[in-house]
Amino acid sequence: MDPELKRIHAHFYQTLAGNEPVREWLKQLSVADRRAIGADIKEVEYAWPLGKPLVDSLGRGLWEVRSTIADGIARVIFCVIGDQMILLHGFIKKSRKTPDHEIALAYRRMRKGVDR
Repeated sequence: MDPELKRIHAHFYQTLAGNEPVREWLKQLSVADRRAIGADIKEVEYAWPLGKPLVDSLGRGLWEVRSTIADGIARVIFCVIGDQMILLHGFIKKSRKTPDHEIALAYRRMRKGVDR
């Protein structure tokens, strides 16, 4: 796929200390799970805006990529700023509803990134 055809470009959120929490989380997963999540993020980059079942709005400017992996359902919460898809938080979902504390963490990261 031609990178110039991307509608948005994925970037990892970076803390002030230079850490990239989503990249670090992905490294803990199996190669197959990383590939599945990466393919889903790539699809979002090329086809944005998207809806269910791949992408869902969490409100307040947050979105989630919903990936099926060996351990269940992975979520990568992101925001879009201009043509940038900022990957804020990743986790494996254990309950039907996305937990409020996961959304709150992503929202805090989004605010920190925007406020810089």
